[in-house]
Amino acid sequence: MATKPYRTISARPNAESLVKPGELVDLVEVTPLTLADRRIYNQLLENAWDAIDKPVTHVIAKADLRGSHNSNDRVGESIERLMASIVKVRVQRDGEDAIERVQLLGGNIETTRRDGLLEYEIPTRLRRIIKDSTVFARLQREVMFALSSKYALTLYEMIQKRGNLRWRSSEKFGLEDLRGILGVPKGKLTSWSNLKLRAIDPAVAEVNALSDYMVEIAPVKTGRRVTHVELRWWRKDAKTEAEAERELSFSKVGRKARMEGRAEMPAEGRAKAEPRAQPLRPRPVWLEARGAALRADTYETARLRYPGYDIYHVEGEWRDWAKTREAPRDPDRAFLAFFKTFAENNPI
Repeated sequence: MATKPYRTISARPNAESLVKPGELVDLVEVTPLTLADRRIYNQLLENAWDAIDKPVTHVIAKADLRGSHNSNDRVGESIERLMASIVKVRVQRDGEDAIERVQLLGGNIETTRRDGLLEYEIPTRLRRIIKDSTVFARLQREVMFALSSKYALTLYEMIQKRGNLRWRSSEKFGLEDLRGILGVPKGKLTSWSNLKLRAIDPAVAEVNALSDYMVEIAPVKTGRRVTHVELRWWRKDAKTEAEAERELSFSKVGRKARMEGRAEMPAEGRAKAEPRAQPLRPRPVWLEARGAALRADTYETARLRYPGYDIYHVEGEWRDWAKTREAPRDPDRAFLAFFKTFAENNPI
């Protein structure tokens, strides 16, 4: 009997992460967006998530979209760019690959008060794409707001979409396809060397420093010219994952130098991080006290045993359940045992 595909709209955001349909990760922007635009759009999707496939109006406080800025001007500018943005999304129609062109954001009303609200709609065609989606990226909030360029955020989303694939750890892209996904403006970074130096290398360095994965982008030549790239990814081990969590706990000041190995961890950072950095995801008290963390191979085992499940959602459920329980002798085995019960009670 064929397994029913897991629907993206069944995945739930939580306090640490949000969900983004895979079709909206690898889209091609006809009108390039900024880093702020992309962050705000992710927040709008999350806010609408409970009814994102329904023809309803969603409401969010503008203060939630401002970030560290005091003015609403930037929010309004981002909303206007999102409304005007046309994107190309790869979809399946009647069993065939197709390109669907859609608007990212529908009509909206913004109250003029500084502490006011934004009412907005998700366009009809986009709602249908999201409803049919079976692949998604789970984005950690801390990482999303720590990344400093739109290229880094897009690369992070691409990796988060692909990280749970069972039998795949690389993917080949045409160079022009990659430009489109990254949102490189037309006429900019036209040579491979400039694209690599200005967009790809900085993005890879940030994603490697702050996310749960290591990433490589290698050029592929046809003759003498670079025509394609190969994107490769693999999950970090416990040590490098802890280093990423530690870096997230520091100020952005000096981050570039630390990533390039030109500066040491600040003294106050060392004191703050030892014996262990503040975790990206909250752990039960007994896990925190022991300094324990799930091994990288535990995640891989869970992926192989329970394909189609949102592993990080199940992990969050386990951590919440474990808060009031006695500490297990082996947290990794305890998590896998919990996952088995969860899968039996929540079949897909």
